[in-house]
Amino acid sequence: MRFEMDDTLLDEILFYMENQDGEFLLDTQEANVIDVYNNDSEEEQNFDDDRFISLPEWDSQDGYRLMESFSSGLKNPIVRQELTNALNRNKGVFRAFRDVLSQYPEAEKMWYAHKERNMKGAVLVWYNALREEWGLEPVGIEPEDNSSLIFEDFIIRQGTEDFSFIAETVSGDPAGEVKANNDISSTGDQILHVNYLEVNPVYRGMGLGKALLGKILEKADKQKLDVSIDLPSASDFFSRSLHLENFQPVMKRFFRKSGK
Repeated sequence: MRFEMDDTLLDEILFYMENQDGEFLLDTQEANVIDVYNNDSEEEQNFDDDRFISLPEWDSQDGYRLMESFSSGLKNPIVRQELTNALNRNKGVFRAFRDVLSQYPEAEKMWYAHKERNMKGAVLVWYNALREEWGLEPVGIEPEDNSSLIFEDFIIRQGTEDFSFIAETVSGDPAGEVKANNDISSTGDQILHVNYLEVNPVYRGMGLGKALLGKILEKADKQKLDVSIDLPSASDFFSRSLHLENFQPVMKRFFRKSGK
């Protein structure tokens, strides 16, 4: 009954887990998935329990919970709200969810990565339960690095100014921009100040702002320049990304609008 899990078998299990129109078993001897009904008859065949085992459980409720977890964790408020509205429909939820994502290719790619990662996790739990029965050590699946998604969906190029970069979608639509200029610190040292960092609201929460800032930091490091940035209070969540890049807060800026 023992079998080894490789990428080919893992992909095959994932494919049949989502198929709600049939019943499937894993042939542990041949290491592949088979349909318990043949093409000529709708009657269920007899299969040896020592050789054929059920796939990990996965139904429409699991799929719905997965869509919920993705939507609630999405940082982009526009896409998050539209997906939430789709999930709150009385019927046609799955179709409505897909229709929303089809309008936002970048978020759609993030969804498929989220879905695959979580379904692989479910298979891993199932497989390790079997390994425990066999008296074997559990195994892990290498975590996927989704940071490359940002560079597949966006093109980041040098702007017209020395320290500026522009992000565009693969279709050429503007997505974000960052600008910085040389300044002099209070101690008289040269410093690079990031004075503009903007991401189109449709593409926020996907790591694009961090990627644009990273381009500025790469250039600053080559010229051995210190870097400063003012962070609007409404974007305080971005401070986590700044801390990861070794930024340290040195002051607070207060602002008063004119008039009453």
